[in-house]
Amino acid sequence: MAEKISKEDVVEYISSMTVLELSDFVKELEDKFGVTAAAPVAMAAAGPAGQVQEEAAEQTEFDVVLTAIGDKKIQVIKTVRAITGLGLKEAKALVDGVPGNVKEGVSQEEADDIKGQLEEAGGAVEIK
Repeated sequence: MAEKISKEDVVEYISSMTVLELSDFVKELEDKFGVTAAAPVAMAAAGPAGQVQEEAAEQTEFDVVLTAIGDKKIQVIKTVRAITGLGLKEAKALVDGVPGNVKEGVSQEEADDIKGQLEEAGGAVEIK
């Protein structure tokens, strides 16, 4: 008789996957079940034009962009891995491809924290 697989087993297996493996896995599930995992698009233009402009003026989400590596490339890669949860190969690719977004759509506090960590590791960071 086949061994029963629990939800915890599935979650544990998925958490051990790399970002690329997980991406392929999601695509396979989408194809098999005929669904998409894309988040629904928020209706930004639903309100009056003045309201949308007001909201745009008050920025609540920020992108953290690595603009330079500095002398401590390995430390920067380690810090990027810790912040993003990427594998070594993906983190190295992000660092080698500067400028590049480390995190997108984060709060001001989190963006400042990430900037501090990366600058401490030797990188140059910009918050947009």
